[in-house]
Amino acid sequence: MKRKLLLVMAILSLCVLLAACKKGGDESASSSGTTTPEATATPEPSMEPYMANVLTGEPQGDDYKNQRITAVMVNNIVAARPQRGLSKADILFEIKVEGGITRFMPVFTDYEDIGEIGPVRSGRDQFFRLILPWQALYIHEGQSVVMQQYAIDYSYGNLNNNDGANGYRDYGRVNWNGASYNNGTLALEHTMYTNSENIQKYIDDNSVDMDRTYNSTFFNFVDYRTGETRDLSNSLDSAYSDKYGPVVSDGEYIEIEHSPSYKTRFIYDSASNTYKMQQNYTDGQWRDTVDEAADNTVLSFPNVIVLYTDIHTYPGHEAKDLQYVEYSWGGIGYYCYGGKCEKIYWQKGTPQEALRLYYLTEDGQCSDTPLEVNIGKSYVAVTDIDYAENFVHSTLDGVDLSSATTKTYESNYVEDDAEAGETLGMSTDDLTTSATGSGEAETTTEETVTEEVPQEETPVEEVPEEPVADDPEAVG
Repeated sequence: MKRKLLLVMAILSLCVLLAACKKGGDESASSSGTTTPEATATPEPSMEPYMANVLTGEPQGDDYKNQRITAVMVNNIVAARPQRGLSKADILFEIKVEGGITRFMPVFTDYEDIGEIGPVRSGRDQFFRLILPWQALYIHEGQSVVMQQYAIDYSYGNLNNNDGANGYRDYGRVNWNGASYNNGTLALEHTMYTNSENIQKYIDDNSVDMDRTYNSTFFNFVDYRTGETRDLSNSLDSAYSDKYGPVVSDGEYIEIEHSPSYKTRFIYDSASNTYKMQQNYTDGQWRDTVDEAADNTVLSFPNVIVLYTDIHTYPGHEAKDLQYVEYSWGGIGYYCYGGKCEKIYWQKGTPQEALRLYYLTEDGQCSDTPLEVNIGKSYVAVTDIDYAENFVHSTLDGVDLSSATTKTYESNYVEDDAEAGETLGMSTDDLTTSATGSGEAETTTEETVTEEVPQEETPVEEVPEEPVADDPEAVG
């Protein structure tokens, strides 16, 4: 009996031993890596910090400086052409001033890159209000009394430079038509220039604080970190049409009318993906807009932006034809890139609010989605809505590039140049209140949104019906 019991116990002990070996073998297999481990998620690579050029949206280079942008007023009366330094601009603004003429405001990220620029001309508030939110260094020679009042009201101090930043005269400069001051055929006002060295001296002599870090870019640029370019043909708006037609349409040829006698046009160059700039002249011909300080380089921009609004004479300033540009309402505009033009909305509001661009909604109204502008340099026209119906954007097929559409001329007027300390006798807010609603678009076009402009207004005629001789002494 005991032998049977011992035999049973031995068998049980053997079973326990075999079970223990089996368990140990499993542990050995696990530690040797023969089993499949649990899958773990691969973390998404993080993007580098967004560090873009404030005016172009391009990535900042190693030599990029966190400093104030710089704006310079440059003459664009025909006698002042060709200009110098415009090809260096990151953004070039063109807006109508007195007598139906336009003026330029090139804006630069770094004043040390400007080189020589001019002819420098007097400051105007329609330009100043665009750069006021950015606290730019604003350089000009002379200024209107309205501009001077803006500088007083907004305590702009030495950031508002009124002598062309130690500007100098080039008496021997010869314009496109062979005229010069030295031979008595060019007015003195078309001979003022400045350069990076003079601007630096002005900054040093007046202890101008140029240090400034911007927390946003001038436009809502496409993020350079994605490496993408927005194709307008496949944009957010490309499927939309309003009652006037497709929101996105052809834009290889662009023609902008600023007044009955001043026009600018752009011809798309697919090889460089830029728009080449031309302007109309007093002999009725179109010519390239060139920078004579850069071997007559033709001005070229990947981005062309056209913004329409009401522009008319300031009440009480008819003798000098000082122009008021209505920024508070916003309005219709166009963004052109890559041979296509996209209808957009724009807003600005008060002088201290930045310019903003928006997509349209599906029914052609202003959306709340900021427009994405492709990175690179931009030309921006703020243009009188009276001439919006004459805006042309089309293919190049059938366009006769050698033909002239108008003969450029200027009205006679007295150039407004405020004396030091001269004031309006009222604030710019009061002046704006009196100016708002006192001018109305004379034509109703696809760009005119009448429901946004409910005021009853009186049209102002600015340019004579017949051309007058170009009088460089009388025209600024």
